Amino acid sequence: MDRMVECELARIFIMENSDQQYIFLREKGGTREFPIIIALAEAQAIDRFVKGETLMRPLTHELLVSVVQTVGAKIDRVEVTEIREGTFYGNLVLRVGEEMHNVDTRPSDAIALAVHSGALIFVADAVLDDAAAQP
Repeated sequence: MDRMVECELARIFIMENSDQQYIFLREKGGTREFPIIIALAEAQAIDRFVKGETLMRPLTHELLVSVVQTVGAKIDRVEVTEIREGTFYGNLVLRVGEEMHNVDTRPSDAIALAVHSGALIFVADAVLDDAAAQP
């Protein structure tokens, strides 16, 4: 497995008249940064979580965090593990007691969950190299 690098959400670009929204991840303590194109719903959820806004009723990401916590699990971290043909792939890493479980996920959903739950975000070193080098 490729070395994982801790990253942070650097920026969110929301253009409500477009299907494509952008979030930017940046390596902590470094200079590599790259965009991930996401859907409006995920961008708005991430933006709400960053701003600390809450709704009267939970939406999908809030619901999933609540379910994970209710069953005694914890979102340990999220990982962006690879990029293939311009598509990012990731894992949601859940901790149940001492056991770790990887759940395949879209990075946009995983990042929304990380921002909401306070989990760390990691990106494979090779993904950082590839994605940060793209124009």
